[in-house]
Amino acid sequence: MSTVANITVPSGHFIGGQRVEGAETFQVISPIDQRVIAEVARGDQSAVDRAVDAARAAFPEWAALGPEGRAAQLRRLAELIDANIDRIATVECLDMAMLERSLKARVIARGARNFRAYADLAASYQERVWGSNSTQNRVIRMPSGPAAVITPWNAPFMLSTWKTAPGLAAGCTVILKPPEWAPLSCSLLADLTAEAGFPPGVFNVVQGIGEEAGAALVSSTGVRRISFTGSPETGRSIGLAAAANIVPFTAELGGKGPLIVFADSDLDAAAAKAAGQYDDAGQVCLAGTRLLVEESVRDAFLERFHAGVDAQVLGDPRDDRTTISPLIHPDHLARVEGYIERARANGDTIVRGGRQPEMGGLWYEPTLIEPRSNDSEVVQREVFGPVLTFQTFRDEREAVELANSTRYGLSAIVYTGTQERAERVGRAVRAGTVWVNTFLVRDLTAPFGGVGISGIGREGGDYALDFYSDLKTLQILDGSTA
Repeated sequence: MSTVANITVPSGHFIGGQRVEGAETFQVISPIDQRVIAEVARGDQSAVDRAVDAARAAFPEWAALGPEGRAAQLRRLAELIDANIDRIATVECLDMAMLERSLKARVIARGARNFRAYADLAASYQERVWGSNSTQNRVIRMPSGPAAVITPWNAPFMLSTWKTAPGLAAGCTVILKPPEWAPLSCSLLADLTAEAGFPPGVFNVVQGIGEEAGAALVSSTGVRRISFTGSPETGRSIGLAAAANIVPFTAELGGKGPLIVFADSDLDAAAAKAAGQYDDAGQVCLAGTRLLVEESVRDAFLERFHAGVDAQVLGDPRDDRTTISPLIHPDHLARVEGYIERARANGDTIVRGGRQPEMGGLWYEPTLIEPRSNDSEVVQREVFGPVLTFQTFRDEREAVELANSTRYGLSAIVYTGTQERAERVGRAVRAGTVWVNTFLVRDLTAPFGGVGISGIGREGGDYALDFYSDLKTLQILDGSTA
């Protein structure tokens, strides 16, 4: 057990309804002060095998409950999440340093919404029924089996629920591998599933390092679905492991989203939204990190943007005055700094920021870079830190060309005052989600995912429930049954 801000967090894996300690452990360090806040079990092949065996043993009973039976337990879990928002938020803030007020106000509660949404969707599923060739046809969802879920560190609790909720609602059992840099809130989630009455083995957690526990999990022949969020490099490795066992997988692999501002837009709103892309220290895959602004309003936009960034406050994420938190880990800070130094060496212009503040630690100043060309590394690759690029365009055609000029395609943001342009540009930009005059408004029934190297497959709504299911066509000859 570990005590984090006077909250007890179990340190062992959660397998078959029980806590299981490991032969080895690893330390969890808070980004706020780089202090060790916990030491947790380090999963290996044996822990993964045990968790997969538990998930396989629990699968028949869980699948047989049916959508309504499973929905009752998912709704109970949602109630428990709502009742524990402050506890979970406190632990997650120390674990990965997202603003505590954001965690308490919306992020953790989204976890409860995820379970309620999928409980309702699964229970309301209508089988497709039709007649053809003198037969009655019916499309039936069959739960696919144990599912491996691997989540990132930038919103570990919410993203774990986003992936596990549809799997559980569809009738799969789950083995969750939380991020090694921020595993603690997922440990709390395991306790809540037990309190909600989930049968042992339905929900399992194996903590550990990606190259060890994660690799063992996605290579297991007992796993029938894999859902991953992380880097394209890791996604490729998981794809190879999934292919070896012919296991369907879905992967969300980050983004390099454009934020396109046309001259006819509300510049105050657009600039404020652009300045807000530094939220969570820029560690948001959906962020609009490439500012593309119509040339005629360049100066007017930048004046408003700089005023917005000047109002940002770097500080302790537990302090309500703070708007920008530290980066997750020293290794990640070094990665972000590497991008900045290479941009300087490339001749890109550092318009603002580009260094650590005097407070040191893992904070990094909000940075804006005007690249020498669209081919600059800082334009073409995801930095995943408080770093935005700034480019201008002459017309709508050039705006779309720039927007579509990277290999990513997760999301995009467009600001315009013209409905016709909103439709044209919204359709022309290649991205899984395009927001117009808004950002991060999510309908949980809508598909979510990316194009290009931003990922494969879709999460959200019935798209996720279909992923965790094998579809069967039942065809019965007319008149052949009483």
